[in-house]
Amino acid sequence: MTGNFQPDSLAFALQQAADAVGEVIAGRSLNETLAQCWRTHPGLPPGVRGAVQDLAYTALRRCGRDDFFMARLMEKTPPPAVRALLITALARLEARPEDAHTVVNQAVEAACTLAQGKYKALTNGVLRNFLRRCDELIASAVRDEAAHWQHPRWWIARLRRAYPESWQAILEAGNSRPPMALRGNRRRIAAADFQARLTGAGLATRRLDGGAIILERPVPVERLPGFADGLCSVQDAGAQRAALLLDAHDGMRVLDACAAPGGKTAHLLETAQVDLLALDADAGRAVRVSENLLRLGLQASIVPADCREVETWWDGRAFDRILADVPCSASGVVRRHPDAKWLRREKDIAQFARVQGEILDALWRVLAPGGKLLYATCSLFPEENGRQVAAFAARQEDCMRLPIDGLPELQLLPTEDHDGFYYALLEKQA
Repeated sequence: MTGNFQPDSLAFALQQAADAVGEVIAGRSLNETLAQCWRTHPGLPPGVRGAVQDLAYTALRRCGRDDFFMARLMEKTPPPAVRALLITALARLEARPEDAHTVVNQAVEAACTLAQGKYKALTNGVLRNFLRRCDELIASAVRDEAAHWQHPRWWIARLRRAYPESWQAILEAGNSRPPMALRGNRRRIAAADFQARLTGAGLATRRLDGGAIILERPVPVERLPGFADGLCSVQDAGAQRAALLLDAHDGMRVLDACAAPGGKTAHLLETAQVDLLALDADAGRAVRVSENLLRLGLQASIVPADCREVETWWDGRAFDRILADVPCSASGVVRRHPDAKWLRREKDIAQFARVQGEILDALWRVLAPGGKLLYATCSLFPEENGRQVAAFAARQEDCMRLPIDGLPELQLLPTEDHDGFYYALLEKQA
């Protein structure tokens, strides 16, 4: 519901962001909720869209922190819509203390849309009470694990067990803003020429080993020279490792088993002239693969299908290379998808692991002898990564693990250059 305030006001942005946060808490993904917002308000200027998105992402990154504050500022939990607005406004207040007066007033204006303004006084009282007790509350939050690290307690405990030397750095990275990495389309432009175009457009960059280009400051894709014409893609530097590790060559038959939204699919096609089949269990997401390839001038066979149901999509011809970028907890990309902290439950990890094992077993059937399968996740949890691959290799006598950078597997932890990813390269013995 929209109040009487202007679409370019902070009140409007707070209201729309709070709606998105509320939908995430109710179980919907942030991408879905923001897409619905853009459809409802198709004429929003880029600056307004950016403000709504920034507010929603900031609020969701602070998982647990603002609930901690509200538990000390209120006697009982408010209705869901009010809770979402307060979470969003409290995040803004702590991030922009110099704008406190404006934030409070605009949040109260946004509260006009809730139950005919019934919660205006409550919103005003809670936010002003927070400002009065700010130092005390922030000091208390340091002593509360979920509030301090802004992750669910079970998530923190798992990372502490898996990474006793680096769990704190991982959590800090999960609360940061992600880097923006690009990949030039080598079918259309040389890497050096594309980087020169970026420089010419006033965008400061640095190039990583492996070819990924990091922008010093993220920008809307509209500002990327040649993006609409297919000269480049936005893809995390860690994700760009997949196409290189799979080592596909011209003429090979390649399967991308869980392809959407198509970044790795496109990178494989840019790397070699291959016969590629891209699958995705979600027909809507499979359309995104088609759209991405069309923009880049690339071609592949795209089939909406669950890769575990081999009989529904396989024509009997074995694949030389298979990319299994399996569904996972997304614990390695949580700064890019902060809604995962609200949506995931600890019991979900076992469910993801079960599906991952089923995918590996199914895909191994269609891999040619001597062929390679790259198992990939954007997870940091061992149950989805090393333990999953070890269990699979133990039950497949013809599976040999190939080294990556001299190690049996590659676990990338999130850094300023890339998100968290896991890779294991498996060869089917002839």
